[in-house]
Amino acid sequence: MVLITACGYQMVGKETHVPPGLSSVAIPTFKNGTYEPGIEIQFTQAFLREFILDRRVKVVDRAQADSVLEGRITDFRLYPVAYDASGLASEYQTTVALDVTLKDRAGKVLWEQKNFAETTWFRASSGSVLVNETNKQAAIQTAGRLVAEHLRNRFFYNF
Repeated sequence: MVLITACGYQMVGKETHVPPGLSSVAIPTFKNGTYEPGIEIQFTQAFLREFILDRRVKVVDRAQADSVLEGRITDFRLYPVAYDASGLASEYQTTVALDVTLKDRAGKVLWEQKNFAETTWFRASSGSVLVNETNKQAAIQTAGRLVAEHLRNRFFYNF
């Protein structure tokens, strides 16, 4: 144990490069600039979950927050990428792009990430529209989780 501490090893995960005085954040519902209904809810929930679980800044109501993390989903694309023997789509690719901005209480932009995109894929069922929609929603949810993870890391380490 003495060797481990003497070699400079330490626990990581709580270091942050967020400016001093920024201890809380509000994350209002993202704006939806696409034709995909409800996509903003899944992305907002993903960001809320990431920041709540991280605990380096407290997620609070806008009135109590030192900062506000706003998001706008700017693009959603759905493409067939594989086909079965009868020519029907058997796999789809989804790509979602968004802008995220952190502002202080006065509205000054502290941090911004424009046009961040994530791509996911899902299998299609030739016989069930319901299965296809469920798979598409799961792919969107996965994209939201991945974007939230990536941008949370950038937020805390590349501020």
